[in-house]
Amino acid sequence: MDLRLKRTPGIYLTGFMGSGKTTIAQALADSLGWDFADLDAEIEAQERAAVAQIFETRGETEFRRIETEMIQRWRDKVERCVPTVIALGGGSFVQPRNLELLHNHGVSIWLDCPLETIEQRIAAQGDTRPLARDRENFRRLYEDRRDAYGRADFRIDADCSVERAVELILALPFWK
Repeated sequence: MDLRLKRTPGIYLTGFMGSGKTTIAQALADSLGWDFADLDAEIEAQERAAVAQIFETRGETEFRRIETEMIQRWRDKVERCVPTVIALGGGSFVQPRNLELLHNHGVSIWLDCPLETIEQRIAAQGDTRPLARDRENFRRLYEDRRDAYGRADFRIDADCSVERAVELILALPFWK
């Protein structure tokens, strides 16, 4: 097993909105018997407001500040040897401060998914994603964020079933 994971047992799933971070993280945590955290859900509970509402009323800068504080809180929990699988927000891995917080404190995995699949998943969820409302900006954001996601320790193709994604993660070399 990777020394980082032994020292700080955290797995951080990153990827674009709609790539399956929450669903796959929950299934992976269940499979491992680890704790699970969805960063966006944690923020919504703390702020008593939906992510979309925070974006609309306080702006993206304020949301990113809150998000970084939440990452710090969960990373600290992982450092206290509480094994946790954490679904990061779609933009959290893009922020340099967040990368610093996570570096050497567990393992990060990019759930890579084709834009067409993501668009289908987002459309099925309705109008809950503020950054998906403008189709052209949405596509540009997808392309812009790929380099940041590429900084993850590992990448899997997440254009598959949840079960298959968990299998792919469990087959990654850091478990050996």
